[in-house]
Amino acid sequence: MARVVVDVMPKPEILDPQGKAVTGALGRLGFSGIAVRQGKRFEIEVDGEVTPERLADIDRAASTLLANTVIETYDVRVETDVAGTVDADAPTALGGTDHPGHTIDHLNEETV
Repeated sequence: MARVVVDVMPKPEILDPQGKAVTGALGRLGFSGIAVRQGKRFEIEVDGEVTPERLADIDRAASTLLANTVIETYDVRVETDVAGTVDADAPTALGGTDHPGHTIDHLNEETV
């Protein structure tokens, strides 16, 4: 299974209130010289090989639904890392890191 990533960002001339809020919060926390623009990342899993035709379909989906091309730009790329591998240093959706040996089943177990 292959993964295609679509990154969507506001165009440079478009105001980014979320990015501005994050930039301000970082400044209050002592992080200076950092400016943030906030976007979206879509991970699309594709059965089989990513052909030029399949990539063109994903590009069309990005321009039609995933991005508002009036105010956003997008980038489509094939991700080289294969799903299912665990990288102990990779950030997770919750901002932590993956830890080998922790599975979804393990995380869903009730604690006694």
